[in-house]
Amino acid sequence: MIVSPGPDADRTQTRPGVVRVLGPADLPAALAVLEADPVTNVFADYRSRITQLDQRWLGGQMWGYIEDSALVSLCHVGANLVPVQAGENACAAFAERALSQRRLSSTIVGPAESVRWLWRDLADAWGPARDERWDQPHLVISTPPLVAADPGVRRTTPEEVDTLYPACVAMYTEEVGVSPEADGGRNLYRARVTQLVNKGWSFSRIEGGKVVFKAEIACASPLACQVQGVYVDPEHRGRGVGASGMAAVVAYALAEIAPAVSLYVNAHNAPARAAYAKVGFSQTATFSTLMF
Repeated sequence: MIVSPGPDADRTQTRPGVVRVLGPADLPAALAVLEADPVTNVFADYRSRITQLDQRWLGGQMWGYIEDSALVSLCHVGANLVPVQAGENACAAFAERALSQRRLSSTIVGPAESVRWLWRDLADAWGPARDERWDQPHLVISTPPLVAADPGVRRTTPEEVDTLYPACVAMYTEEVGVSPEADGGRNLYRARVTQLVNKGWSFSRIEGGKVVFKAEIACASPLACQVQGVYVDPEHRGRGVGASGMAAVVAYALAEIAPAVSLYVNAHNAPARAAYAKVGFSQTATFSTLMF
């Protein structure tokens, strides 16, 4: 795929092995790269489509790695640094570009091999990472769930945001190790929760004013969507709530959002992995996440 230079593109794109910032004119070429593995690349695909690669809406940049005038790899650069279809040479070039500017990303996340190549060159300047999660199975389901869906799980309504929000904070804190409200982050995080509810991408089971189960669709493309924020209230764990709740989310997602549902999970989280396997998820790749 030949890259069409954007109006603000630099003029190095015809040289092999270079990185440049992509813009709206590059969207068709970028989508062609993403389509090589649309389920694994769903986050970058979603961000590309909703922003049209316009930096004003990206809140960051999308870098392209070009060899022989062809766009072959991408790297989403924002709160998350996400390599896409990035081999060793592309990762070396992305790392060189990243080292030339101030670090903006609080995480590096993506296919394990690409993250390792990036970290090899970034670790001295960006490290140490606060947390390194090298083994995160990437799971996918594209068929009806194997267990019955919890009939109590449904889309969260805007009126339930106040009830949902504490569970979102608890999930994030448990998973990441830091509260999303730290350093004045409450308003931004609550806005994100509200946005997902308003999009119809938040699913929950609420009983007696308390969240028993909840999960969100974080991003979606025409070919896939990705689940995040899966949470079961501690008092209800070990009772199959996670599996039946996820079955409900998968059923909704396959019917109304995308033909494949993905997520990634820490390898050491045996209860979650068992629940996902029960639902019918299977591993297609391994992700890694580095947090700062």
